[in-house]
Amino acid sequence: MAMRSAAKHAVLKPPLALGSPGAVFCGRLSPRTPGAQPCRAASSASVPAAGEHLPPLFSVAPMMDWTDNHYRTLARLISRHAWLYTEMVVAETIVHQKDNLDRFLAFPEDQHPIVLQIGGSNLEKLAKATELANAYSYDEINLNCGCPSGKVAGHGCFGARLMFDPEFVGDAMAAIAANCDVPVSVKCRIGVDDRDSYDELCEFVDKIVSKSPTRHFIIHARKALLSGLSPAENRKVPPLKYEYYFALLRDFPEVKFTLNGGITTVDQVSASIIQGAHGVMVGRAAYNNPWNMLGHVDREMYGKPTRCISRRQILESYQVYGDSIIGQYGPSRPNVRQLIKPLLHLFHSEPGNNLWKRKADSAVRYCKTVKSFLEETLDAIPDSVLDKPVTREQCEERYFADVDALLPPRYKALAHCSYVSPELVTAST
Repeated sequence: MAMRSAAKHAVLKPPLALGSPGAVFCGRLSPRTPGAQPCRAASSASVPAAGEHLPPLFSVAPMMDWTDNHYRTLARLISRHAWLYTEMVVAETIVHQKDNLDRFLAFPEDQHPIVLQIGGSNLEKLAKATELANAYSYDEINLNCGCPSGKVAGHGCFGARLMFDPEFVGDAMAAIAANCDVPVSVKCRIGVDDRDSYDELCEFVDKIVSKSPTRHFIIHARKALLSGLSPAENRKVPPLKYEYYFALLRDFPEVKFTLNGGITTVDQVSASIIQGAHGVMVGRAAYNNPWNMLGHVDREMYGKPTRCISRRQILESYQVYGDSIIGQYGPSRPNVRQLIKPLLHLFHSEPGNNLWKRKADSAVRYCKTVKSFLEETLDAIPDSVLDKPVTREQCEERYFADVDALLPPRYKALAHCSYVSPELVTAST
């Protein structure tokens, strides 16, 4: 699995070829289905070039400390077509670490389509960071205008706080776009504190679109409260207003909007697409239950075959990846504990899950490889679970069915009557 770096060369050992010695383990990871093989990420030769992927109907949200290279590798093994976002990388970090960028920006080529999210409030550093990141061939560059964390929106003076200054965000997006050759986008809330009317949200979008080539917004359908609520509370306490999102589709027909916030099931994702959403972004549900969320994306959202038939295959392929990069950036960077972190939710709500986690907590203290970790713990999971294909029951609930009746009045103060769509404005066109 080649790692995408600025130098355009592989810095990871390639995974073992199917059927080669050592590619399939004895014991708990041995396939039970005749002819079954480890689930492989696509070879670099078969990975489409930037801009040639299917549109972002489904994407996994950027989450600090969660959506690192290891989680994204697991996610890509489950879904070929879901769009993956990096953790937010602060522009100053990219600029100051320009001689060590692979540590922050390199990723396996198989992770395409992938979006880099950056954060910052200094135009010069945002521009320079984008210029440096452009060499890594991400499929889109996204600016964080939605994080309510005190470290980001408070002391950092960016994230959700940027929504107070749409003029600056427009200039920032123009600078970002000028320094990369891929689409650019903004992830934001529907408002901040008492600046939370639909017209104020439209003014924010309108200003950015009029000043930059940005034609893609990821809209978290809650406002952010910057005082008095923790980041976790900001994901739950402010009410969801999906009507704001669907009104944006009506009032900005030449802009692409992705819906985020409160989406936790495949049925909700499908319902939002049926209702007209351009795309849906899922956060913690895709991390806390990756098999049952991501396992449906390719077939349900894109009409494509599901990549893998069992979690046993997923684990075989992930083990090859994990053991190939242990200590890549120095002693214990990464280590087994970091590598197995994304795996701990793979058996969500399944028989044996609690025992698996208890054994994992013990094994991670002494196991030196992912292979030995899995050999020590997987006897907690029944074969029937390891080999079970992804399944789900259809839900009869009608999500978003009444949203049209809740739409706010049309926004009529557009900066321009229509927007010209530049060649590289969105990965969805």
